Amino acid sequence: MANRPETAGMQTPCVVDAGPCVDAMAVQVDLHRLELRFAPMRIVDARAVQRLANSIHEYGQLVACIAAQEPGNAALVLIDGYRRVGALTRLGRDTALVQCWSSPVAQALAQMLARSMSRAFAPIEEALMLRELIDTHALSQREAAHQCARDVSWVSRRLVLLGELPQDLVAAVRTARVSAWAAARIFAPLARANTAHASALLHSVQANRLSTRELHTWFEHYQRAQHSQREHMAQHPRLFIDSLNERDRERAALRLQGGPERELATELGHLQSQLARVRRRLVDTSTPVATPIAMACQRLHAQLPEVAIELWRLCHDPDGNSHQHTGPAPARHESARDQLSAAPVA
Repeated sequence: MANRPETAGMQTPCVVDAGPCVDAMAVQVDLHRLELRFAPMRIVDARAVQRLANSIHEYGQLVACIAAQEPGNAALVLIDGYRRVGALTRLGRDTALVQCWSSPVAQALAQMLARSMSRAFAPIEEALMLRELIDTHALSQREAAHQCARDVSWVSRRLVLLGELPQDLVAAVRTARVSAWAAARIFAPLARANTAHASALLHSVQANRLSTRELHTWFEHYQRAQHSQREHMAQHPRLFIDSLNERDRERAALRLQGGPERELATELGHLQSQLARVRRRLVDTSTPVATPIAMACQRLHAQLPEVAIELWRLCHDPDGNSHQHTGPAPARHESARDQLSAAPVA
């Protein structure tokens, strides 16, 4: 299967409406002239780089990188195109197609965030670049929001997310040891509730890799676990997930061993217990009852005769001779729709 061009799924930079910060021409630039200043703010994705490398090898570089130059600095600060540069390096190329913006680095970075031209950035990447604008280039949150074509609340949410995550977690996300989704949906709320457990989980996950799906399963059980169990879960998440998987395998083996008859017997036992609980509740319920309860009672009352007939058949006709009964079968009742909604049902 041929690789798709690197432009597939991307939005090519538009020069016409880009404003005064963009130069129209894209030129070949030696890779050693590119300063990868914002590389620590990007998530490493080896598979994406390899896909780009395959595409560039077959079609050439179709989308230019974006760079800006600071006064008095011969190097060009790479603004957008870090994965493309990684792909070109992997292919052994010496140059990259680069579009040079004449705007200052801070403004170019904000423009890139506003456009998100080559790909959608993870929230952590956006937060890191926003912090660069605010801390290094002395922009206020309002100014950063204006230059990124966003509102102040968007900037605030990104910075709050970054503030909630420990630095070692941010580093783990950047190097793809932890997914950005897990960082935002699991580690961030966990760090707010229990920093020690979040740190222990991160240490354990990096030593014993857990998939995003496994982390999601772990967090669902953690939220329902008692405090005495949570400490062990945070310290040994791999062991906890393995025990869950083993329990699932044992249950599957029992279902396979027992066959459908065992499963049906279990369901009938649950139904018996549920009916006993419902009957106790009905005894204490006075009439007339609320409409939703009355309608639920009618639906159940309509189904009970059908279930009773099947139960009678299974109990008294094990050989399947349904036309030869040793006793009378329960009579069918008329549809409960003709009954009064407030009639007693106990």
